[in-house]
Amino acid sequence: MIADALTGKRIAITGATGFLGTALVERLLRSVPDCELVLVVRPGRRTNVRRRVEREVLRNDAFDRLRAAWADDFDDICERRIAVVSGDVSIDGLALSDDDRELLCSCDIIIHAAATVSFDSPLDASIETNLLGPNRLLEACQAEGTAPHLIAVSTCYVAGNRRGSAAEVFLADTPFSMDIDWRSEVSAARRTRADLDAASRAPDRLRRFHRDAREELGPAGLPMLAAKTEQLRREWVDDEMVTAGRSRATSLGWPDVYTYSKALGEQALVELRGGVPITIVRPSIIESAFSEPSPGWIRGFRMAEPLFVSFAKGELDTFPGYPEGVIDVIPVDMVAAAIIAVAAQGPTPDPEIFQVASGAVNPLRFKVLTETTMKWFQDHPVYDAKGHPTASTQWRYAGSSGLEEQLDRAMTVFNTAEKIVNHLPMRGRNDFTVRLAQRRAGLEQIRDYVQLYGAYGKCEALYSIDRTLDLWDSLPDADRERFGFDPRVIDWPGYIADVHLPTVITQARVKTTPQPRTGPSRNERLRTAVLDPARHFAAFDLENTLIASNVVETYAWLATRRLDTSQRVRFALRTLAETPGLWRRDRRDRTDFLRHFYRRYRGAPVGQLDADAAEMLSHLFLTKAFPAGLRRVREHRAAGHRTVLITGALELAVNPLAPLFDHIIAARIDSREGRYTGEMIDVPPTGEVRAQMMVDWAEAEGFELSQGVAYADAASDMPMLEAVGYPVAVNPETRLVTIADKRGWLCENWERAPGGPRPLLPIAPRFGVRASTERLDRSHRRSRAAATAGDRR
Repeated sequence: MIADALTGKRIAITGATGFLGTALVERLLRSVPDCELVLVVRPGRRTNVRRRVEREVLRNDAFDRLRAAWADDFDDICERRIAVVSGDVSIDGLALSDDDRELLCSCDIIIHAAATVSFDSPLDASIETNLLGPNRLLEACQAEGTAPHLIAVSTCYVAGNRRGSAAEVFLADTPFSMDIDWRSEVSAARRTRADLDAASRAPDRLRRFHRDAREELGPAGLPMLAAKTEQLRREWVDDEMVTAGRSRATSLGWPDVYTYSKALGEQALVELRGGVPITIVRPSIIESAFSEPSPGWIRGFRMAEPLFVSFAKGELDTFPGYPEGVIDVIPVDMVAAAIIAVAAQGPTPDPEIFQVASGAVNPLRFKVLTETTMKWFQDHPVYDAKGHPTASTQWRYAGSSGLEEQLDRAMTVFNTAEKIVNHLPMRGRNDFTVRLAQRRAGLEQIRDYVQLYGAYGKCEALYSIDRTLDLWDSLPDADRERFGFDPRVIDWPGYIADVHLPTVITQARVKTTPQPRTGPSRNERLRTAVLDPARHFAAFDLENTLIASNVVETYAWLATRRLDTSQRVRFALRTLAETPGLWRRDRRDRTDFLRHFYRRYRGAPVGQLDADAAEMLSHLFLTKAFPAGLRRVREHRAAGHRTVLITGALELAVNPLAPLFDHIIAARIDSREGRYTGEMIDVPPTGEVRAQMMVDWAEAEGFELSQGVAYADAASDMPMLEAVGYPVAVNPETRLVTIADKRGWLCENWERAPGGPRPLLPIAPRFGVRASTERLDRSHRRSRAAATAGDRR
């Protein structure tokens, strides 16, 4: 009996927070009541390992059955039977403390299920985890002088892109096997990372990364552009390492870097095992549970689910395979049961291999998979927001390479369109911009899955499970009832339609009824959150956030307040002529633009401008204000939040707005002998400076940034938006629309009140019949003025 054989055993499991690992933990706790588990878990960035197990494993719905059976004793039993140690198989020494190493090596059985399971991981990441991870467990045991039974989970696909029978033997014992030195592969992978890192620092590439960062963020400030540039550099290195891994794997006959690294890991494990008994379990593609802990149980999306969901949503109607091909799938509970049966059987003097697969004894053909899926979605359609069913009526077949080429061409079109849209003077979260970004992201994901899935479609091996079936035949009926792993019992159409697809749709959270969704919308929920009394403060940008105006319009209003008609005409013409140059300067550097532009105030009378600014409040600001924005300021104050206006506009121009806010931070220019000099007193509050001013103010007031709200309209305001817990994009420019949508930020479209004045040019009403003698001095009047068409203003 399996339970009897494992009674009193101490069993270590790596990869417990993963799909298979979670299934193993649940099954052992429930079916082997007298075993003790030691879970080797990598610590999170902000979470210790015990907390990770509680959140990511024990709270999973896989444990609902146990939670109901044990009731109030669930936590106590788990605490008594589960020990958690902090370790990382991708690091030499496993990053174990002395006590944790001793506990691990005292185990009777170690089930190594940890892996980098992504099929497109960087080459070195797969090498460090999948190849060297098992070696590090061996080294730890050998250093302690212990010999637990090490059961390593591999994959059937280590056989590579071969056709025909693939037996339960080591690769070295198969025909046409290659002699590959795994140590050389490790060295080459590490050297490739170093070479690519050096190449990424070449001046031409750094310039390109900086250019791409500015393309994405605009004039967001030097620190943010520098951080984005470095992020792009690292991403380039990782992407090149992904390409290197895929190229190396396919050159040697494996579908991807995962199977390549797993194959070499098996080779190294057998070579270095010493006195540690080894068993290797090779599952095929692991999918949702057949029956345990509940039919259809799954964690996240596995192999083909994204393709199913894309088909259901009408995004993809072509399958990257052939109707007569076989897809080798095995439910997760059968894999867990087989591993537990192997553990109960105990080790043998020589390493053994058990394959857990279905293709050789109960093949699932692509035609059955796609036809069952199409019929299921015809009976259970997915609906779009308008209540229309979205699934295609027919799923076509295509070789993966042809479909990849189609998707690559579509991606090129969308990339070009996105760049063009980002340069258009558009504002607001319009459906076109959002749909464009979402469609591009969706296509990119589909292309990646097609590429990966197509590679497995080319694997036409039939994985023999003779040894696994011999183990099954040796079990008593009671164990067969409790630990089923015979794939011959699976009715594939029934499993797909009644077990697998309902779970997939639930996981995908797609709309399955034609009725409109009820309850508050996402934006309504976010709006409620930002106005919650628990928030501490709200920071507002001014231009294009609270008013449809900018620093150029402000200057134009003040400069023309006391000019006669002919002077106004000349001023308007100069304004139009200077627009392109000022727009380019602003897009390059907002701070530089403000310093340049505010020099136009040189010589302006302080008293006169202060008086005119007070009048400008009603003639310009209030007529161009967004009523919803002003209401939002009042709503924050009513909720008990402190409000602060942070703007690059001049303090002299925004002082009349002081009654609306608790505090104002604005640009300031110096004055001497009653006239402004045009020279800045402080660095203008733009980009990272604006964010730092907000942070300093919040800290001085004792406010938590995580409880702060910030409103702004441009990508250049990203530092301020990212600094708070609740960012809001208001009338956002297209760059910010894309960023806000990806990050799930609240987007608000605020409009001017209808019926207000809409002057063609931002000039003030005549001060009198004739121009006053108290005009700006001659140098000021002759200075150039312009209105910009830039996104920021």
